[in-house]
Amino acid sequence: MQNLKGKKVVVIGGTSGIGLAVVNAAAQMGAIVFAAGRSQKNIDKARTSCSYSVEFRTADTHDVDSLVKLFEEVGEIDHLVSAATGAERTIAPFMQQSAEQFSAAFEKFWGYTHVVRNGEPYVKENGSITLISGTPARKYKSGSSSLSCTGGAVEAFVKALAIEIAPKRINAVSPGLIDTAMWDGFGDNKQQQLADMTANIPLGRAGLPEEVANGVIFAMTTNYATGTTIDVEGGMLIS
Repeated sequence: MQNLKGKKVVVIGGTSGIGLAVVNAAAQMGAIVFAAGRSQKNIDKARTSCSYSVEFRTADTHDVDSLVKLFEEVGEIDHLVSAATGAERTIAPFMQQSAEQFSAAFEKFWGYTHVVRNGEPYVKENGSITLISGTPARKYKSGSSSLSCTGGAVEAFVKALAIEIAPKRINAVSPGLIDTAMWDGFGDNKQQQLADMTANIPLGRAGLPEEVANGVIFAMTTNYATGTTIDVEGGMLIS
């Protein structure tokens, strides 16, 4: 069932972290992969590190013209993935955030709507769209209200669109705490910090981008899955 040989896959935000892991997984399975990102530095780094044949392009979820240009160039798509965050997120209680800070987190959601609005017409009737959510959508804690509300919007969007665009499929993959460059600000203490932050979840460790990519591959290749959220979070939701 998990066969991507010859399939055309477009990954927005595919030049680092989870997105790059999806790019590598799809390319390894024989897909024709287009990886798009807004940072030329990340594009150059990804191109150098990638072991597979991948087409890299510049695109930004908040630059509709760049998305239109990308989709026009690629043409018909079997699977479209957006893993781009494209947002400034403030970790603080709601009442301690300004309206601007709270609203800024939703730039991730608006970026996804731009990707879907402009990319969906190119997705084949038996194709799929996959968006990346996150455990804060359903795991609530103080200081994460903007993340929770943004993630909740993404997951509701997926359910609503599944009805509207059928038989094309759309799903979300919801990662827990994943070991990516997002945490590099911890410096030499990164691994200890991640270990401390995940010590109380059932699997007791941070996840890997490749493990989330497996969830995305499942969403792409499982033809009877739509409007759902696939959790890859080490048990964080039940801890």
